[in-house]
Order: sequence, then structure tokens, then C-alpha cells
Amino acid sequence: MSDIKSSFRRTLMLRAAALLACGLPAIAMAAGATADTFPSRPIRLVVPFPAGGGTDTLARLVGKNMSEQWGQPVIVENIAGASGQVGMAAVARAEPDGYTIVLGITSFLQAPVLYKNLPYDIYTDFRPLTVVAYNSNLWLVPTDSPLKTLDDLIALAKNDPNKVSYGSYGSGSSSHLHAERFKRQTGIEMVHVPYKGAAPLIADILGGHVTVGLADVSTSAAHIKGGKARVLAVDGNARVAIAPDAPQMKELGYEGFESNGWFGFLAPAKTPEPIVQKLSAELNRIIRTPDMQNTLEILNLRPGGTTPDETAAIMQREGKSWEAMVRDINLTLD
Repeated sequence: MSDIKSSFRRTLMLRAAALLACGLPAIAMAAGATADTFPSRPIRLVVPFPAGGGTDTLARLVGKNMSEQWGQPVIVENIAGASGQVGMAAVARAEPDGYTIVLGITSFLQAPVLYKNLPYDIYTDFRPLTVVAYNSNLWLVPTDSPLKTLDDLIALAKNDPNKVSYGSYGSGSSSHLHAERFKRQTGIEMVHVPYKGAAPLIADILGGHVTVGLADVSTSAAHIKGGKARVLAVDGNARVAIAPDAPQMKELGYEGFESNGWFGFLAPAKTPEPIVQKLSAELNRIIRTPDMQNTLEILNLRPGGTTPDETAAIMQREGKSWEAMVRDINLTLD
């Protein structure tokens, strides 16, 4: 009897093994088909800032190209709030299937050292896709401002510090950190006025509601070209074409302002790797097209185009650099 049972068990095990062996190729083919047929429905592209800023403009340009290539709508959704944290958190919680991505910016590498209770971890809750472009911040005043140089700003702050304010496109953003570093290096005081993105900041700079503002070059370009804003100085490691006479901070003798901003696409963590690679390849294809290269030049942005792993390495490296800056100026936001 025991021999019959043993034989029966061996038969079942052999059949199970055969079924499993047959099933594995089918499972692999199914997984491949998922990547091959992606996308089969609309993609949600989250911009964690208000409409009208440089991030929003870039997202809509890329989304339009993706939609034309893949024949699926790419729906740009602006989810602003808490210096971009609300939108980023929404993507971190999204289904990791490739149908929700976000266009993040440099400030999300600074946030981990500025905030104790972030609703996400930028390094573990997201899968990097690519860096689309690199940006710089400009120190802006309206053209009717009496300030012509940063020395004028310093003199004004020393003579009447209670009347000097600066606007940034969000607490913890590059514009905020650079202004605070400037205050420490010059010994002046300026009241910080944070905005929910660059577009509302620009509006208040032009309206004279802040003494000076630090805004990204892509959002500022049209207003500079239209003669509504003047550039006092440029952050980053190069002058900008839209204001070629405006000096870099380093040229003026200020150290630690060489870092450039960047725009990077991220997906939720655990997004299947074949879909991650497909999204990254498509985004990089768009970046390399002549039309996009020309658009980035018009926006005064330097083209990116990195693999997911290269993007992850950039985030790790620059995250450490920003952490050092935040600790140097002794800044916390909660």
C-alpha cells in the first residue's frame, strides 16, 4: 500500500513540475507583453507646482510629444502645495504601473534634510527615469526698481533692513537656500516670502511686492525679453543667453552658488523595470529631437538625457551636496 502511495505522490510531483515548467514561459511572455503593449491607456503626469511655471511648461511639452508618439493621452495634473510635497506624495502612493509619473526638481533633494516628517522618501519611494534639463536661478527685480546690482541690494539692506524682502518659489527650494547663503556671506537681513511655484513669484516680483526674487531662468525669460524684469546676478556655473551681461555669483566673489537646478522624471518605486526602461527611453528620445533641443534652448535650459541608473547616481551625489549646504547655513523648516 505504501508503495502505491509513494508512486502516486511521485506522479503528482512530476505532473506539478511539468505544469510549472510549461507555465514559466507563459508567465515570462505575459510580463513581456505588458511592457510591449505599454501604454494602453492615458498616462498621468503630475506637476507638483501651479500651472504656468517652468516645470509646468516643460511637462506639457514632453507630454505632448509622448502622446503623439504613443497614441495615448498624457494628462498633466498640477498638484501644488507644501513646496511640492503634496504632489510628490500623491505619486509615491500611486499604483506602480507606469501610468503615473512626476516631473520633480532640485528641491526634492534638499527636502530630506530640511523637513523631519516628509510624507515620502525621495530615494526609496521613487524610481528615477531621466534628467530632462538643467536650469539656473536668476536674481530679479522689476525694471523700474532702483536696484541695478547686488551691491545696491546689500546697501539697501544695511541702510533699512526692515524694508527688504526676497521671494523664492518655495521654502526649501534652491532659490530659498541660495538667498539664505547670500545673507550669511554678506551679513544682511532680508525677509523671506515663499511662493507656491515660480509663476506666482514672478507676478509679485513684477508688481513690486518683494524687493528681489530668485526665479528659474525658464519662467523668467519671457519677462526679461519683454523688458519687464532685470537680472542682477545668475546662480549656476554659466551665464545665461537671455541676460548675457548679468554676472555669475562666482564672478562677483560669492562662493557656493555654482550648483544648477534640474528637471527630472520619476515613477513610483516598484514600477516594473521593463516599463521604467521604456519610459526612460521615450523621454530621452524626446529630449534628443531637434524640436525639443530648440525648445530647451529657447527656454534657456541645457538638455539632459540620462538613464535611470545615471539619474539615481546624480540624485545621490547632489543630495549630499545640498545637505552640506543646508547644514552650512543652519537651516531647518520644521
